[in-house]
Amino acid sequence: MRPSLLILPLLLLLSACQSVQLERDFDPNRDFAAYRTWSWGQPAVQFSPDDPRVASDLKRQRMRSAIAEQLDQRGLRPAPEGSEGDLQVQAWWIVDNRQQQISTHIGGGWGDPWHGGFWGGPTHVETRNVDYQVATLQIDLLDDGVLVWRGSAEQIRRNNPSSPAEREAAIRQTVAQILSQYPPR
Repeated sequence: MRPSLLILPLLLLLSACQSVQLERDFDPNRDFAAYRTWSWGQPAVQFSPDDPRVASDLKRQRMRSAIAEQLDQRGLRPAPEGSEGDLQVQAWWIVDNRQQQISTHIGGGWGDPWHGGFWGGPTHVETRNVDYQVATLQIDLLDDGVLVWRGSAEQIRRNNPSSPAEREAAIRQTVAQILSQYPPR
């Protein structure tokens, strides 16, 4: 039964961290309604670390497609071929290795000390290190090379979706969540 007691705090930690954490930042002095067109900055999509397990042309294309679709839904159109848009778009896919310590207290008292029943017993504390990865998708919008808006979504990385359609749906959903914060209100 002891190993099952150790798994419970880990499951609680992971379930608490499963939601996507969205963040945004922007220049409040910008008139975002004035932006009408966009183009890809160079490089358009970057990966950190630059590792083939993280970076792929397939993921890059899925991200570009999802971002273009969401910008279109927000009234931003691609700049004509050969010209620079009002905004330049860059995206980052960042994977960080992280570690957290989890302490489990085993043993100790139970009962109700106000009604005469209480047992103190010995207490044992076990501390474990849990390694995990966090993936962040960050989208930057720049005006003449100056950052004017940034949105990101951070989530604990679990096993990748198994099919290409599921991978594309996951990226589309994340991009939609990030760009739901644009334009700033």
